[in-house]
Amino acid sequence: MKIQGKMFIWLSVFVLAMAIVYGVWSKEPAGTTALFLAFGLCIMIGYYLAFTARRVDAGAQDNDEAEVSDDAGELGFFSPHSWQPLSLGVGGALAFLGVVFGWWLLFFSAPVILIGLFGWVFEYYRGENRTQ
Repeated sequence: MKIQGKMFIWLSVFVLAMAIVYGVWSKEPAGTTALFLAFGLCIMIGYYLAFTARRVDAGAQDNDEAEVSDDAGELGFFSPHSWQPLSLGVGGALAFLGVVFGWWLLFFSAPVILIGLFGWVFEYYRGENRTQ
């Protein structure tokens, strides 16, 4: 994480320099504001990564002599057979088509999105209220 923090901090220095040069040269407020906001985002992410790197163990990416296999391992759990992303994709497509063809289409897309969202959240719910 240490190298990622340094990369974002150096990126924020570059974006700040470009924001100043762009603001002085172009005198255009929208792009200058966007570049200063990009600087703020980069410095926040860089500070967070550098701050977190001091509190966690060094990863394989921080070791210059590490092998690729040193960073191997389980990445997480991925559902092998879930229909919920399809429902969210169809609902999202209908919602964006509602912007094109008319806002009335959102009445049909909102239930499809909610079904996909609730299905995805509670897909593997195992609690005391679980029905069998």
